[in-house]
Amino acid sequence: MNFLDANDSDPNVMGWMQGSPPPADRLVRWADMGMYTFPKLRWAMSNYIQLRPSKRIDRGIAPVSPLALSLRHDLDAVMSTPMGGTQAHSWADSLLANYTDAIVVLHRGQRVYERYMGAMDERRNHMGMSVTKSFVGTLAAMLADEGAIDVHQPVTHYVPELASSAYGTATVDQVMDMRIGVRYSENYADPNADIWNHARAGGVFPPRPGDAPPIGFRAYLCDLQPEGEHGQGFTYKTVNTDVLGWVLHRVTGHDVARLIQDCFWQVLGMEHDAHLGVDDLGTDFAGGGLNCTVRDLARFGEMLRCGGEWQGQRVLSERTVASIASGGSQAAFATAGYQTLPGWSYRRMWWVSHNDNGVYMARGIHGQSLYIDPKAEMVIARFGSHPLASNVHNDPVTLPAFAATAQALMA
Repeated sequence: MNFLDANDSDPNVMGWMQGSPPPADRLVRWADMGMYTFPKLRWAMSNYIQLRPSKRIDRGIAPVSPLALSLRHDLDAVMSTPMGGTQAHSWADSLLANYTDAIVVLHRGQRVYERYMGAMDERRNHMGMSVTKSFVGTLAAMLADEGAIDVHQPVTHYVPELASSAYGTATVDQVMDMRIGVRYSENYADPNADIWNHARAGGVFPPRPGDAPPIGFRAYLCDLQPEGEHGQGFTYKTVNTDVLGWVLHRVTGHDVARLIQDCFWQVLGMEHDAHLGVDDLGTDFAGGGLNCTVRDLARFGEMLRCGGEWQGQRVLSERTVASIASGGSQAAFATAGYQTLPGWSYRRMWWVSHNDNGVYMARGIHGQSLYIDPKAEMVIARFGSHPLASNVHNDPVTLPAFAATAQALMA
């Protein structure tokens, strides 16, 4: 497929939602799926909370934690070669190739690179999509380390409503690492895949003509049926994170938005409030609803890079961070067939590389990334609006470019 390039599809160039009122041909709407269709997607990703309901994640009244600025003007010229390619290109070109909206690179906690494109700026929230999952997985790992959650318990120990669903025989541990046998397809390219019905149930996507009213995320989870065995191969399915969010709510008495607020946003000295998308019943979209600024996403990543410590304050135990960064079963991960991620694994809703630098990532469709490289002492937070959802379309450029930047910083 041929798409407008990053410059021609820039939301400001396209004129989306400009005017009072905007002309009919410049509107971006939820009801007609326009907000999920490229190039309107490029505006919508930076303005999601204007279009859909969400809960505020309050940064509180504490002072903003500093992220010192020490720009490296040589990074735009760092060269990398895409996977399977022969022609190297620059870091600056890689940002355009992957429709980057905002990016911050931290080295030893200092901002060495920061850039905003499209509709983004330093104060604007951007849709994080499945980067949200890694926040939820981190919360669960933290509570497990504290003894509040027993990961070996069945899911129904905490959420008995799921007894008749596929999760009736699953453990919390299996949910946390997405080794669940459930009949559910996450193929974004297939309009009949279950991910579309899941999104309609939660009001993320609008109903089709003739559809019944949305039933909400949790009612949808209760209807999911088994397929295959739990604890076998890794299969990435957003419903698993929604189940985990329900477990967290039952264990703590607080929903995911409140937990992110109390455990991270008001502890890390975030710069701006964040938001979490909800269904029509006000239930958090734990699998993909976080909206935040790119600097605040980088702060979360830097805390993890520092072993759970943030500017002299202990946020997560070293054990919790180690349990994530050490990764899961590479053999189980290999069954999923991710061609751009050979040798990787999935652990506590994080993608773990097992490379020499110990890289692990939070990832979301259309190019959302939080990339943590402990050896290079580097964190990259990036928001994007790639025309194609699956990261298989941007990984060939993204991963070599991120690795090359790490090498440049270590040098």
